[in-house]
Amino acid sequence: MGHESGNLTRMWHAITYSLSPSERHIFWCCFSQGIPNMLLRSRACILHIVPFVVFYPVYTWGTQEFEKSNRKNSAAHKNDK
Repeated sequence: MGHESGNLTRMWHAITYSLSPSERHIFWCCFSQGIPNMLLRSRACILHIVPFVVFYPVYTWGTQEFEKSNRKNSAAHKNDK
């Protein structure tokens, strides 16, 4: 196949398609540019993640304590009919 983009060739009921060199090397920049870019974006996003991580356990603890406080003491109502 040639190095030209869109070089169509017909071979006995089969159509082949060749890619240009720039289309063949699409993932080379993912490691050299993509990972540093991801680290920069995640560092900028950390201000949104930290409060969630800190306050979610506080929220779940508060919900559990609220459910505990709403329970009735069965010993106090033992003699009720």
